[in-house]
Amino acid sequence: MTFKPMAIALVHHPVLDRRGDVVTSAVTNLDIHDLARLAATYNLARYYLVTPAVEQQLLASRIVEHWQKGAGASYNPDRRQALNSLRIMDNLDAALDDWRSLAGPESLAVLTGARHQDGIDYPDARTLATEYPVMLVFGTGHGLAPEVYASDRPCLAPVRAGQYNHLSVRTAAAIVIDRLIGEHGLVLPLL
Repeated sequence: MTFKPMAIALVHHPVLDRRGDVVTSAVTNLDIHDLARLAATYNLARYYLVTPAVEQQLLASRIVEHWQKGAGASYNPDRRQALNSLRIMDNLDAALDDWRSLAGPESLAVLTGARHQDGIDYPDARTLATEYPVMLVFGTGHGLAPEVYASDRPCLAPVRAGQYNHLSVRTAAAIVIDRLIGEHGLVLPLL
């Protein structure tokens, strides 16, 4: 099975906190590195880190610069390579616009979320990903805010393995991408 080019987006706003309020979550060093390595491992073309907080954007930029141009670049060349796909964006619409400018206007955002009981299953998502360039959207905190779930954005069925339902976003992203791509085929690079 051959998949069209893919991207991931990690959204820090608008997301929910444990009370259900819409908030902006903090960027974490682990999310930056681990999702970049995940994107590189599965040949994803882009990893969008989405936050409107200027201080958080600057922090993420400093971390990336350390590993791409600073002392970290020679210390860990693999991490430098993995971070090549990272783009820091103000909001999800900007990330999707950038993705569409790279992969084509027919590109789709496919949302994820542990709270959404219904959604497309992995076989249907695989079919979508063979027909359209897909950007998988993950939320931090306690998930994407309701306003992100627009009618033109399909949602993937949540990761389920047992009763407990609170995976880290890094873990959930790895499971989702492996279930979607795994041994099913190859993700095409952007031309």
